[in-house]
Amino acid sequence: MNNELEVLKASLEGELFCDPLWRSIFATDASVYRSLPLAVAYPRNSEDLRKLLAFAAQHKTSVIPRTAGTSLAGQCVGEGIVVDVSRHFTSILHFDENKRRVKVQPGVIRDDLNRFLKPYGLFFGPNTSTSNRCMIGGMVGNNSSGTTSIKYGVTSDKVLEMTVLLADGSQAVFSEITSEEFRSKMDLASMEGQIYRKLYEELKPKEVQDEIRTHFPKPEIHRRNTGYAVDELLWSEVFGGENEKINICRLLCGSEGTLAFTTEITLQLDELPPANAVMVAAHFESVEKCLQAVVPAMQHSLFTCEMMDKVILDCTRNSLKYRENRFFTEGDPAAILMLEIRAEGEEELSTRTAELLKTLADSQLAYALPVLRNDSIELALELRKAGLGLLGNIVGDRKAVACIEDTAVAVEDLAAYISEFSSLMKEFGQEAVYYAHAGAGELHLRPILNLKKEEDVVLFKDITEAVASLVKKYGGSLSGEHGDGRVRAEFIELMIGTRNYNLLKRVKNIFDPQHIFNPGKIIDAPPMDSSLRYIPGRKEPEIETFMDFSDSLGILRGAENCNGSGDCRKPAEAGGTMCPSYRATRNEKDTTRARANALREFLTHSEKPNKFNHEELKEVLDLCISCKGCKSECPSNVDMAAYKAEFQYQYMKTNGSSLRSKAFAYNARMNKKTSIFSPFSNLIFSNKFSSGIIKNSLGIAPQRSMPRLSKNKLSSLFENHKTEIKAPIKSVYLFNDEFTNYLESEIGLAAIKLLQGLNYNVEIIDHPESGRGFMSKGYLEEAKAIANENIAIFKNIISEETPLLGIEPSAILSFRDEYLRLADDKASAERVSKNALLMEEFFKREVLLGNITAKSFTSERKKIKLHGHCHQKALSGVENTFVMLNLPENFEVTVIPSGCCGMAGSFGYEKEHYEVSMQIGEQTLFPAVRKAAADTVIAAPGTSCRHQIYDGTGRKAFHPVEIMAAALK
Repeated sequence: MNNELEVLKASLEGELFCDPLWRSIFATDASVYRSLPLAVAYPRNSEDLRKLLAFAAQHKTSVIPRTAGTSLAGQCVGEGIVVDVSRHFTSILHFDENKRRVKVQPGVIRDDLNRFLKPYGLFFGPNTSTSNRCMIGGMVGNNSSGTTSIKYGVTSDKVLEMTVLLADGSQAVFSEITSEEFRSKMDLASMEGQIYRKLYEELKPKEVQDEIRTHFPKPEIHRRNTGYAVDELLWSEVFGGENEKINICRLLCGSEGTLAFTTEITLQLDELPPANAVMVAAHFESVEKCLQAVVPAMQHSLFTCEMMDKVILDCTRNSLKYRENRFFTEGDPAAILMLEIRAEGEEELSTRTAELLKTLADSQLAYALPVLRNDSIELALELRKAGLGLLGNIVGDRKAVACIEDTAVAVEDLAAYISEFSSLMKEFGQEAVYYAHAGAGELHLRPILNLKKEEDVVLFKDITEAVASLVKKYGGSLSGEHGDGRVRAEFIELMIGTRNYNLLKRVKNIFDPQHIFNPGKIIDAPPMDSSLRYIPGRKEPEIETFMDFSDSLGILRGAENCNGSGDCRKPAEAGGTMCPSYRATRNEKDTTRARANALREFLTHSEKPNKFNHEELKEVLDLCISCKGCKSECPSNVDMAAYKAEFQYQYMKTNGSSLRSKAFAYNARMNKKTSIFSPFSNLIFSNKFSSGIIKNSLGIAPQRSMPRLSKNKLSSLFENHKTEIKAPIKSVYLFNDEFTNYLESEIGLAAIKLLQGLNYNVEIIDHPESGRGFMSKGYLEEAKAIANENIAIFKNIISEETPLLGIEPSAILSFRDEYLRLADDKASAERVSKNALLMEEFFKREVLLGNITAKSFTSERKKIKLHGHCHQKALSGVENTFVMLNLPENFEVTVIPSGCCGMAGSFGYEKEHYEVSMQIGEQTLFPAVRKAAADTVIAAPGTSCRHQIYDGTGRKAFHPVEIMAAALK
């Protein structure tokens, strides 16, 4: 079919990819399933979609709609053409403030929409734990709900109108209509008219309606996605109900793209909730007590009623990003119930909070009732939202598996249901994970299984079937919000009965007679234990690596830790750093998830002697700028920067290295030699003719300015400025990194003057460079030699009393990161890493100890805008720099909410990467710098960042130690 696909590709205005790389990275979503698609399409408009539908019909394949690909039930996995609307169908089409309505395309991100609506006092209420990257189309497909459903309902409650393409390529608009209008549409000669006629014929008979009402989930369970929502249509007068109007959107919501292809969605909006909020984080000694507290708590008109258990909480202990969000926990709770109250006034809020606390105290179920306010609430909710991804942090092959994680029962049935559920889990030898929208009766319950083992795959199905029967007993829904997909569709017939299931099959055929829309989901699903990510009973591939990946039991398992939650897809507006190149290109290929998927695919299935020797891996890792954002922001802590370094090393073993890579890798050693003739070297670098030759020969972007060598090395300057401190507070060692020593020695000198001026004794000893250049280009043998030498030099002199301080984040933080994977002396490397600090970290510690005070600094007024370095954000935190710069009493510091600057070492210099580099800078950083007043000081700890800011804006940025040294009295 390759020729036919090429013809299709040429006819589209958008993009179509058929190569092994693109197919492999779209073979999975956030579920346990894997299926290589025929192709991947990024349609640009509805005409592209029509061509894709026609192709699918003609060639007996299918289209699989996809937005962010965060589906837990396998909705986005299939063998047809994956049609990704997240790149081009992203517009807010129309907004009516008075009617509180908005029309959007399916690729609009939920949180982006709410940022647009916030100035108008409005928002789209339904929420998900993936709200900063999930899209409205996906929320409609799954009928999502989330934490806000107890107050604002589910997605289908808010969908007013949907514009869709039907199976024959015709367009239909479904919206709320009267009974008379429904009957009028039945007369249409189009496919739309046929849909109305046949739905009427199917649902009108009383015996059909009785069967639906008898066997579908209880109507009071608001969060129920069981098959197609035919029960929702029965409330209309058309079918003998009391509602004057009917809306087919109720049927399309939750249909998982199996009935039509959505192009536009009109939503009903709500007013923003009251600003004043309190959250009671009730602590319980058991899950049972926690769930018993839900019914009395729900009497208090809560805005949030969420539960997380000990397993989730324990995961957060080891998360670099989220462990500090645990500040409100007391003791070791088995479960926490997060109960949010909101009110317009403080008096009402206090009264309602007191009433809730009294109810909880009277129940004698909770052992602690901490009350959170303001920013603390959001921090606590972030901890809960991170839960699904954090579950991927379990080291090894056993994981918390999504299969029964979406059950919903009536709230009054919750305690009894969970009691039976817990007994059932014990029969299977399981300790389940409880993660719940408790106020809605929905629990995310996950067994811990190793789906690489055949016996656990059997358990996977047996547990799901047993739980389905239990949910059926309580009249519940096996899917509350995540959809049926591949994982639960097999049990729909069990849940609603054979007659109702056959009705759903007929509904599918009404809309999609050729089954081109996402087949195998909801109707005629294959067995839930087929097409898994891993082949049960497989022999584990042996992957030898140069770096030590024992923390994840090897690089392959490290990549497998990516569960597909898609945190790397959040846009720049959502904050954070990950993933800079995706933010620039909006291509799934440039996400951390895609890179992990590709590594898993090729390392697992490669038959080459060197399993890393694949051009596809080279391509997918090309735009990874090793920012390390994923090391802290990915809930599974997928360390793609380390994986890329390992890949480069292994790939070079077979394919060699380019001249440019060698030049950047050995840059520090070249600078050491050329620094002897720095005036002459700088002339060559700055002269347009000679620098042009250098740039052209090395593939450096001609637009880039070249860094200048310092007149004197820092090692030389130190000898001239070494001062004996008679009664020092303590002694410190300054790491003389290769960037400071040769390129910015004036910053190093400022650091020395700052430390000495604050009464610290400073020592600089002879040591090698950090090896950052070698690591960034995969020269791991050279990097290892440097790591071993530095650890040997510092292991006996560095301690808490005599720390090692660094100026350049990427250099000093190597001790805390790559050296732990490279050094032979692991114990010493670990010991040194604990006392290898950024200057700012040391400064903050000393401020807290009272050793550094504002009295040492000027009272001059100064405004400062601070941009943090990526490695600093991932491994240390910008807060340390913020605290340091805020110490002088009249310094006013603002942190620029930027991600990566885009330079990323050598990345931004490389001509093929220049455009992406500048796009990254333009997202937040460059506009913020340009907007800053001329007298505002721009601070940036990273040498790459300062260079990028200069090239992108013409503004000179200063290292924080320069600013503080200049501020000394």
